[in-house]
Amino acid sequence: MVKRLVRDLIAHRAIEFGSFRLASGAESSYYIDIKSAVTHPPLLVSIAKNITKSCEFDVVAGIALGGVPLAVAVSLQSGKPYAIIRSAEKDHGKKNIVIGNVSGMSVLLIEDVTTSGGSALYGVKMLREAGAHIDRVVTVVDREQGASEMLERNGVRLLPLVKAHELMKR
Repeated sequence: MVKRLVRDLIAHRAIEFGSFRLASGAESSYYIDIKSAVTHPPLLVSIAKNITKSCEFDVVAGIALGGVPLAVAVSLQSGKPYAIIRSAEKDHGKKNIVIGNVSGMSVLLIEDVTTSGGSALYGVKMLREAGAHIDRVVTVVDREQGASEMLERNGVRLLPLVKAHELMKR
């Protein structure tokens, strides 16, 4: 399953080489672009099936922008509701950071890529503040640069579908 997903990610150009600044602020010689890759429905469906088969949850959640299409796909695949976590609070309307009912629910957070884990931890904190029970984050690709350890220190297990070294050896 992992080998096929690695092949599919490469085929859909989810990894590029060059000089990039990551969301974490770090510089990198490669960039993992899951957002663009999952614009191809077969890849998005494959990822959703992998997650749905391997995880139990009441609600699936994604952080805007990259996690939202993944959460929607998993929701459609599983038949369970999804929630969206805004990247920042709005200054109008309801001003909710978490859109969707997560209170008292077992929530699975989905990330497209994890590096340091800062974005995932933000999502976990926002979900917990909204009353969710969350102890796992699924990421399509873990860059293996500290996210797992940082999340573990906060009582959360990182479950990567693919690790960066698996993409790099192709």
